[in-house]
Amino acid sequence: MRTVGLTGGIACGKSTVAELLRARGVPVLDLDQVARAVVAPGEPALAEIAARWPEVVSAGGLDRTGLGRVITADPEARRDLEAITHPRIWERMERWIAETPAPVGVIEAALMVETGSWRRYDALLVVSCARETQLTRLMARNAIERPEAERWLAAQMPVAEKEKLATAVIRNDGDLAALAAEVDRAWARVAAG
Repeated sequence: MRTVGLTGGIACGKSTVAELLRARGVPVLDLDQVARAVVAPGEPALAEIAARWPEVVSAGGLDRTGLGRVITADPEARRDLEAITHPRIWERMERWIAETPAPVGVIEAALMVETGSWRRYDALLVVSCARETQLTRLMARNAIERPEAERWLAAQMPVAEKEKLATAVIRNDGDLAALAAEVDRAWARVAAG
């Protein structure tokens, strides 16, 4: 299977693009969901996390907010977490690729460029929109005020940096019909190889 990475900026519409691709019969694997699955109760990764950071695991499972605080404050802790989770995520992705009977599939992940994992794929789709559109969507989605939305964007890699690596950019500044047309245009380019 030929693989296409799908990523974008926060509140640019990556998930909507993934749904549009699924509606067109394209198999899409959401690596963010896979990452949640590998740390679910009963999974070996959760036991390893509990051994390393017992304060972020309870009978109910992983305290994602608590773990986020730990890894944000300590780059070594982030590397330790990635060493626990990433091999399991890649293993599930490789199994999905092997078991999916399609010539082309999409791997969706929010931090694909930031982690360098975009290099694993044969092509890269980046969903992008104007900064003001991004702010407006983020404020509405997260029910936050503009100053907080500005901080969120400031903490992210600029979408323009991701666009530089893209095989095709999907602009999402209009309505759903305009986005669908952008998806069709970009998909025709990357699916052809």
